[in-house]
Amino acid sequence: MNQESNVSFRNTGRIAGLLYLVVVLTGIFSLGYVPSKLIVWDNASMTYNNIVQSEFLFRIGIVSGLICYTFFLFLPFVFYKLLKSVNQTYAIYMVVLAVVSVPISFINMQNKFAVLSIISSHQKDAEQVMFYLNQYDYGNLIVQIFWGLWLFPLGYLIFKSGIIPKFFGVLLMLGCLGYLINFFANTLFPNYSELGISSYVRLPASLGEIGTCLWLLIMGAKNKTISAD
Repeated sequence: MNQESNVSFRNTGRIAGLLYLVVVLTGIFSLGYVPSKLIVWDNASMTYNNIVQSEFLFRIGIVSGLICYTFFLFLPFVFYKLLKSVNQTYAIYMVVLAVVSVPISFINMQNKFAVLSIISSHQKDAEQVMFYLNQYDYGNLIVQIFWGLWLFPLGYLIFKSGIIPKFFGVLLMLGCLGYLINFFANTLFPNYSELGISSYVRLPASLGEIGTCLWLLIMGAKNKTISAD
């Protein structure tokens, strides 16, 4: 590879890092920060009042979530460009598993718009608000299957390619397992969330995704891809 190709490859890595950073930041804000400030899962009345009093924050959370899903739609295609030479089949799996999650996430966002409709009607129906928030939470639980599954081929390809440290690839593959463990545990055991271990189970995914996006954004990607056997 000539120097121009190497620079182009590195810049493509930085684009992937930038897209991933937007996904991570908007995801943390919409899926973590906003719910932590507004939603009290065992108190419908308090949740209703929190949303009414901080309606703009709730709306920003919706917009942030939609931005997250939109950028996530493009992210796997940039990774495909970086990693297809390693194993095209795995690269295709990665794209499909990631892209499938996007329409599910967009459709699931309708539950939050339903909450806005109730708030705007000035009818204090806290139970109805909590119903739609729970539906949204269940929707997120379902889509986490794909948020996890796409990390395995991504992690494998990163590990094999050497475009960034292999350690991040290992974390991403473990992150896939963490997402799946949380999905099945939440589905099978109603009190699983009360154990307080789900955040620890997600830790490899968090470290792998944040680490990958920051490394790519700052360092770019090294052109060390290899052909699969």
